[in-house]
Amino acid sequence: MADIAATRPRSPLTLARSGGNAGVYLAFVVLLVALGFAAPRFFTFGNLTDVLRQAVPIAVIAFGATFVIGMRGIDLSVGSTLALSGLVTANLIVLGYPVPLACAGGIAVGAVIGLVNGILITKVGITDFIATMAIMVISRGIVMVYTQGIPIVGASDPAFRMIGQSYAGGVPVPVILTAIVFAIAFYLLYYTRFGRFVLSIGSNPDAARLVGIPTDKVKIAVYVLVGVLSAFAGVLLTSRLEAAMPEAGQGYELDVIAAVVIGGTGLSGGRATLFGTAVGAVLMAVVRNALNLLNVNTFWHQVVIGTIILIAVAADRFSRRQKA
Repeated sequence: MADIAATRPRSPLTLARSGGNAGVYLAFVVLLVALGFAAPRFFTFGNLTDVLRQAVPIAVIAFGATFVIGMRGIDLSVGSTLALSGLVTANLIVLGYPVPLACAGGIAVGAVIGLVNGILITKVGITDFIATMAIMVISRGIVMVYTQGIPIVGASDPAFRMIGQSYAGGVPVPVILTAIVFAIAFYLLYYTRFGRFVLSIGSNPDAARLVGIPTDKVKIAVYVLVGVLSAFAGVLLTSRLEAAMPEAGQGYELDVIAAVVIGGTGLSGGRATLFGTAVGAVLMAVVRNALNLLNVNTFWHQVVIGTIILIAVAADRFSRRQKA
């Protein structure tokens, strides 16, 4: 079982140094330097702001996915959850409901999807890959049936726009909200029994069950958590666009997994680093932004992202073999 004491670092700085993701930090710095030469526009204030904004949905979801992957699970429904939650939120705004109620409705949809995922996995016994893939298809289908492929526009309430478009002290509000989500996730993962249970289950599910950890309840709670964060990302994206796009979140599953894995969280469970996930999410946004600045054909974007995932997983496996 995972060393529970190791999941309670004495300081955030200690955790950042011991997260096993120094290679990611180095790759990030090298990429930034290379972009400085290849695309001078990259370091303009406007472009850097855009990069941070683009990283927000992936980062918010990836913080929740860190719990799932650290628990040795997977959730392929995050992109569809984002789309469906954004649709519900936008629709309620257009119908004239108060902004807090509309946002709560969208987030509640994410919680329900996470709960369904957790029950299918723990109580019905369907593997996480199949269960979340089925929910992914169902959720996306509901979005397409309701919208007929046409965006829901008109979510332009000033209070709602503030969530995704305003600034506070020169910093985009979505970035501030993402930092708050990170702080909450950090506390849950490293300073609560819940977080220690998550990593213990990821390290050895059978041993965790034998020592009295309520594994089913913890798993359900983790899937609800990632569902809520996916929905919150949907609210942020919908506020930024002032519309719910039927195709919103497509391909986010890959970006989220890539951000978590290249950040240092092992697919085999029992190890998770939120610092690395944050860097990984920004790295994914930087890669996409760089491809756009360099006028790389969009069809090649998924090829690059897939290659990054393969390299990250291979590096993780190699590292584990070396330690063994």
